[in-house]
Amino acid sequence: MGFLHTWLLFTLVRAADPPCKLWGPPDIPQLRRDGDVTIGGIFSFHNSWEEMMPTFTSKPEQPKCKSLSFREFQNAQTMVFAIEEINNRADILPGISLGYKIYDSCGSIEMALRASLSLVNGANGSQMPCQRTNTIQAIIAETSSTPTIAISATVGPLHLPVKHPSFFRTIPSDYYQSQALAKLVKYFGWTWVGALCSDNDYGNNGMNTFIKAATEFGVCVEFSEAFFRTDPREEILRIVEILKKSSSKVIVAFVSYSDMEVLLGEIAQHNITGLQWIGSESWISDMNIATGKWQQILRGSMGFAIPKAEITGLKEFLIKLNTSSDIDLYKELWETIFQCKLPSQETAGSKIMCKGNESLNNVQNQYTDVTELQIANNVYKAVYAVAYALNSTISCSKWDTNQSKCLDEVLNALREVSFFTERGEKVFFDKNGDPAARYDLLNWQQGEDGTTEFVKVGFYDASLQPGFQLSFNNISIVWAKNQHQVPVSVCSESCPTGTRKAVKKGKPVCCYDCIPCAEGEISNKTDSVMCLKCPPEFWSNKWRDTCVPKLVEFISFEDVMGIILVLFSLLGVSFTLGIAVVFFVHKDTPIVKANNSELSFLLLFSLTLCFLCSLTFIGRPTEWSCMLRHTAFGITFVLCISCVLGKTIVVLMDFRATLPGSNVMKWFGPLQQRLSVITFTLLQFLICVLWLTISPPFPYMNMNYYQERIILECKLGSNFGFWAVLGYIGLLALLCFILAFLARKLPDNFNEAKFITFSMLIFCAVWITFIPAYVSSPGKFTVAVEIFAILASSFGLLFCIFAPKCYIILLRPEQNTKKHMMGK
Repeated sequence: MGFLHTWLLFTLVRAADPPCKLWGPPDIPQLRRDGDVTIGGIFSFHNSWEEMMPTFTSKPEQPKCKSLSFREFQNAQTMVFAIEEINNRADILPGISLGYKIYDSCGSIEMALRASLSLVNGANGSQMPCQRTNTIQAIIAETSSTPTIAISATVGPLHLPVKHPSFFRTIPSDYYQSQALAKLVKYFGWTWVGALCSDNDYGNNGMNTFIKAATEFGVCVEFSEAFFRTDPREEILRIVEILKKSSSKVIVAFVSYSDMEVLLGEIAQHNITGLQWIGSESWISDMNIATGKWQQILRGSMGFAIPKAEITGLKEFLIKLNTSSDIDLYKELWETIFQCKLPSQETAGSKIMCKGNESLNNVQNQYTDVTELQIANNVYKAVYAVAYALNSTISCSKWDTNQSKCLDEVLNALREVSFFTERGEKVFFDKNGDPAARYDLLNWQQGEDGTTEFVKVGFYDASLQPGFQLSFNNISIVWAKNQHQVPVSVCSESCPTGTRKAVKKGKPVCCYDCIPCAEGEISNKTDSVMCLKCPPEFWSNKWRDTCVPKLVEFISFEDVMGIILVLFSLLGVSFTLGIAVVFFVHKDTPIVKANNSELSFLLLFSLTLCFLCSLTFIGRPTEWSCMLRHTAFGITFVLCISCVLGKTIVVLMDFRATLPGSNVMKWFGPLQQRLSVITFTLLQFLICVLWLTISPPFPYMNMNYYQERIILECKLGSNFGFWAVLGYIGLLALLCFILAFLARKLPDNFNEAKFITFSMLIFCAVWITFIPAYVSSPGKFTVAVEIFAILASSFGLLFCIFAPKCYIILLRPEQNTKKHMMGK
């Protein structure tokens, strides 16, 4: 429940059935009036008391109260005003008068308990049995919840149902205020705060609720200290040192106004400034604190307060104080206000200091000030709630029937109370005996005359949805040191996007380091506790705050590498076509005829296809291009090697045909040459068809080799099919190399076999080197290696076989004769 200095409660009470006997002198109420029904009240008219040292020879004397509180006196007078107003009304309790007995607790829990027991006993003398007719029917208890909790725990065993459902409040529970303070701290982004509370039920319970709620909101409390105004000065100074050394700039003070005054006195002496104070309603609307010598320290403070209210006629009632009565409390008030001495029998003949013409009309203090009636209004509503409950059980209000039964009826009626005050405020109780929790959010700002003003900058309504409970108006807020920018109070600065929080070892969760997200992870909001992994096809940008599509890597026609490879491919096509033109123009010359022109032109055609098939490896892989590139490569190279193999066999057969009696050329004439080329090529074609049928190549996004890039490549599908195609080409090339090697020393003057040998040597060297390079090359370089092998082997065949012939045809035409070719 917590200590709440404006927390008003009342409870129905009844005397125990057996008669009782007082063993000591009764406590006389400070204010009283007889009536048909009596309502009890307990207020702290005084803030402190003088301790009486026990002599142990007589009964302890009651402590003497001191330091009259204008605020509490106004609250008690409001109760008297409400009762007299009800007695003058004909619509509430007609024919029944309300009386009251009001006691002073002096801010002491012990004296509050003594007063509650005096109200329960209802006796007028020490030797008289308890009289049921004098028993208090309801108690409007302390404006401090700590003594009120003690009262409820004490009178409970005396058959007095003081806990709910017979325990009601006209002010919201401190639970809601603690929740509101936690939401306020969270709203302004303060994750590192200090906490102070009064060392009593009000402060400890309220602070525990605040810390629990703040923790759920991700707010950390650097320190939490409790103190009481009567603590030794060393204890207060210890708290001051904590404030001086703390790194938090926001201090949440769930402290009573009287405790706060003691602490502020020490803070002012140590000149601690720059702290943003967040206060509970106990002191945040206290004018004494706001106008004290420490007001500069608290300038910019903020906190929740009970909404303001007006009570018609209360001002006039307060200033009509009758000092001619024998009520000591009235005389003390008068003497305190005007600093004079009223006449009495004890002081007869002495000097009278009061002039007798003093008037409260022009007095401005907490007693006469009716602009801040948050507390008094709850007293006023409490009295009316009791009256309405009694009015609804009018038959029991005469108290001439069974009292226990009547009290139960009144209790039930009190649960159902619902009425509007003259100002239109609705009064009712929920199932827990609490009213609706509504607070004004106050900000301490400096007025034009330099004084502190309580400016309402928002409100809190617990009955609304969570997202709408805390609301602000358009009035600008002034912070500590008259700053207009929201102060920052964090243990660690917010982690920007692209980083995550890592809690420091041994520190609260609000103290952390900001760790950059790893590659492939992002955080797109501040203070992320973890980084999010990007989807497979995305990667984090360099700031690690956005997932961007991964760079798709393949050899394109726009790349520098792609352009170079295309140029070499076209250059090879150009050379091949140029050589074909030269051969066609000189097709009737001996060197062209001697080298089997038909196979030469077919070889040039296949080399042209080999150069062109390299282009299929460039560009974005698609389903068709993946199937085309490998099959085109396999078939065109087999066609090319078949032609070379045919030329090699022709050279060997030509040599054998020159021997006497040899008829070998009839077995490898032009028809056989064509059939051999077609057969070898058809076999490769069948291998490719099987490959494409069983498991063809397909486009594949390789995300395993690079994390930040996607390699767009052609997956082989069937590795066996790929290596079967390459193996078949290699087998033909090896066979061609062996035959050409055997024919390299033939006695012709122009021996084509040795040029074929060189070309096959280059071809085999390129493709043997290709295998490890192909396997180990990353990304698009794998394709580049394959294109390079195609171009290198094609250029090797082209230049080794045709360059010497073109040299003779173009530069040494005198050697292009049959005689020269026959040589020896």
